[in-house]
Amino acid sequence: MRRDITLHINGKESPTTVCSHHTLLQVLRDQFHLFGAREGCGVGMCGACTVLLDGHPVSSCLCLAVLAEGRQITTIEGVSQGGQMHPVQQAYIEGHGFQCSYCTPGFILATTALLETHPDATEDEIRDYLSGNLCRCGSYVKVLDSVRLAQARMKAGEA
Repeated sequence: MRRDITLHINGKESPTTVCSHHTLLQVLRDQFHLFGAREGCGVGMCGACTVLLDGHPVSSCLCLAVLAEGRQITTIEGVSQGGQMHPVQQAYIEGHGFQCSYCTPGFILATTALLETHPDATEDEIRDYLSGNLCRCGSYVKVLDSVRLAQARMKAGEA
């Protein structure tokens, strides 16, 4: 069954028609050409498809698009503002928090949500919060370095 819905993607209202069984990941990629969210496992275990839904990280491969209607969706394409990279994005670049970068958008979105809600997160809290994101290249040490760099900059008001 097809439904007309309005999604709020990266600060813009986006009317569309979706099949009621389509996931948010499918709709973002196929209809809106937002390719930052990627399907890795298809069962919500890897974090490659992470988007922020009302500021909280969710696996878009598990979320039906119709359930996102009326909620604020932020993809990696919407994190930067006015041509300026978000401090988390900049920290991942400077901290070398990626290798192949397949997982990087999910890590950046999860890190952004973490630092906005828990700016004083400890090492254990960071590890726990990001545990739903997997890196097949094994860049975890550099990911943690990048998170700590972003955390320090945001706390210092460099955001």
